[in-house]
Amino acid sequence: MSDVIQLLPDSVANQIAAGEVILRPSSVIKELMENAVDAGATQIQVLISDGGKNLIRIIDNGCGMSETDARLCFERYATSKLRKPEDLYAIRTMGFRGEAMASVAAVAQVELKTKREEDETGSCIIIEGSEFKSQESCVTSNGTSISVKIFF
Repeated sequence: MSDVIQLLPDSVANQIAAGEVILRPSSVIKELMENAVDAGATQIQVLISDGGKNLIRIIDNGCGMSETDARLCFERYATSKLRKPEDLYAIRTMGFRGEAMASVAAVAQVELKTKREEDETGSCIIIEGSEFKSQESCVTSNGTSISVKIFF
């Protein structure tokens, strides 16, 4: 009899994780709102279409992300909150900008636009079903705007 256990491809693992994090559109809104609060936003706009089934857009005026951080936030287990095991017991913030993003991107088309105050231009990333489609410099306001079109 041949071996039957195999490692799942990242795209499948991300979809399984998405099932744990993304139960319905409100779960996406919760995760993205927590990220905005943790980014220091003082203004957050929430735009939804058809109860979040067609479009969820969260726009914040938080600290924004660098080009590298914008890309890394879609990787599994990527976070700015943890550096060592003890950090797990000292988390005092809500979201893990990065922790849920891989799950959201596994089941959706996501456009992220982000810019830090010190940067001249921002970064725009488009990702669909965990697959990067593009990353370019863009003109955008300070903070982060995330548009999500959920597949389910």
